[in-house]
Amino acid sequence: MSEVNFYDPSFIPDSKLTYSVISAKFEGKWIFVRHQNRSTWEIAGGHIEKAETSFEAAARELMEETGAVKFKLRCIATYSVTMDGETGWGRLYIAKVFEIGPIPDISEIAEIVFSDHLPENLTHPDIQPLLFNKTVEFLKIKKSINRKGRIG
Repeated sequence: MSEVNFYDPSFIPDSKLTYSVISAKFEGKWIFVRHQNRSTWEIAGGHIEKAETSFEAAARELMEETGAVKFKLRCIATYSVTMDGETGWGRLYIAKVFEIGPIPDISEIAEIVFSDHLPENLTHPDIQPLLFNKTVEFLKIKKSINRKGRIG
């Protein structure tokens, strides 16, 4: 079983950040991806390469996995996943995608799907719902603040 914890987006863990995960929306629908070697669905994301920041990795992974061409990206949380006594760190992003092109040939993604909700058949069912719910919670808080007129 995995334990997932969330922290402020600016939190810098003692260990290296390893993953960038991107909850992305296009035309009001969530984007989910299926890796070519799996039959399960995932939120876009992947490893942060040696010479890139988590933000750069998020932008690269979003383009590679979804074909997103134009988008706005924002970090909403740093997170940790502890499994079997090992803890890994990542950053959770949200993306508003304005334009999608074809999935690049270099991508490991076989297909994408647009949905109103998180698919049932997930690659990481003990982690992805928590990341997705954190994104939805972030959007609800943002919407509530916007309605109150404090943030424009």
